[in-house]
Amino acid sequence: MPHPVVETPAYPLFIVPAADNAWNMLRFMSIGHSRRQPGFQRLKGQWPGLSGLDKDRHLRLPRSHGTITPSSRKHKQNLTMAAPLYESSLTSLNLINRGKVRDIYDIDDQHMLIVTTDRLSAFDVIMSTPIPDKGRVLTTVSNFWFDYLSDIVPNHLASRTLEDVLPDAAERASVEGQATVVRKLRPLPVEAIVRGYIIGSGWKDYQATGSICGIRLPPGLRLADKLEQAIYTPSTKADIGDHDENVDFETTVKLLGRERAEQVRDVSLKLYAKARDYAAERGIIIADTKFEFGLDDNDQLVLIDEALTPDSSRFWPAESYAPGTSPESYDKQYIRDWLEAQDWDKTPPAPTIPDEIIARTTEKYREACRKLTGQELD
Repeated sequence: MPHPVVETPAYPLFIVPAADNAWNMLRFMSIGHSRRQPGFQRLKGQWPGLSGLDKDRHLRLPRSHGTITPSSRKHKQNLTMAAPLYESSLTSLNLINRGKVRDIYDIDDQHMLIVTTDRLSAFDVIMSTPIPDKGRVLTTVSNFWFDYLSDIVPNHLASRTLEDVLPDAAERASVEGQATVVRKLRPLPVEAIVRGYIIGSGWKDYQATGSICGIRLPPGLRLADKLEQAIYTPSTKADIGDHDENVDFETTVKLLGRERAEQVRDVSLKLYAKARDYAAERGIIIADTKFEFGLDDNDQLVLIDEALTPDSSRFWPAESYAPGTSPESYDKQYIRDWLEAQDWDKTPPAPTIPDEIIARTTEKYREACRKLTGQELD
């Protein structure tokens, strides 16, 4: 795989609209070193839709410059945020892939490093605006669930430490809290989606056909109604820029074989049930979630990618839940709802997300992390 061309601005400078928000703290702050130390870099041609102001705005302030705090009057909670990481730029490891959210680096024949950035993907389009602390939240929440659910299925986490694979302190600091060492596995070509409530694309399918992924549901369900029992509604994986496709179970049988397809379905339902019950005790409804799996050298099923994060799930506060309306959420549905209200055809480039929406989304991600894991991000 050829190495991508790297552009480094001659004078890396944050250019941010004057507004009473988190980004205003960074206006005209120049950074005097390259992204590799770490400073700023961008992979040429990687992100369609980034141009002009957006390009400069979404470079990252190194962590050594401290934190920023949103000052919007509508959000009086003091929320300390790390500066956002739109792209990682590690030089000691070879970049394998830059996905919608994660940058993947090669370590050796058995291991990879996954860096969960602050990029956000909605409707299978990568937004040009990063969400501060999103990567740290996803990493913290995933690692919590990997441990909590390990009695059901093994996961991809490796025993090697970040210090072991990134011995340079400055380079390690650039991805601290957002990088995970994992085992190399063979990913299965199916996204294992479990729904406990009817919402999103499932609601649209139900309105049109009375079914979701070939599963017939009772008539008269309302938006966000709880289903009598959770259902498994898989989809096929899509490349960046393409849309995932909901499929029925028999399609996964053709892709995986019946025994493996049944295993993926049954394990997914068990994972959801255990996580749902845990979250319910902490005032969070897990409306639906997506799992991904791979196989190890012994063809053992392994949970990979992420687990029950605000990106892969819909989290609703139980105290305000009411069927018949789109519930308030702790996840990126807040941004999805905003995007749905825009005049946008869901193809790149996406609309620029207002700073108020960014700050509110960060609050929601951090709150979900705190409620589920008991951990408060520094």
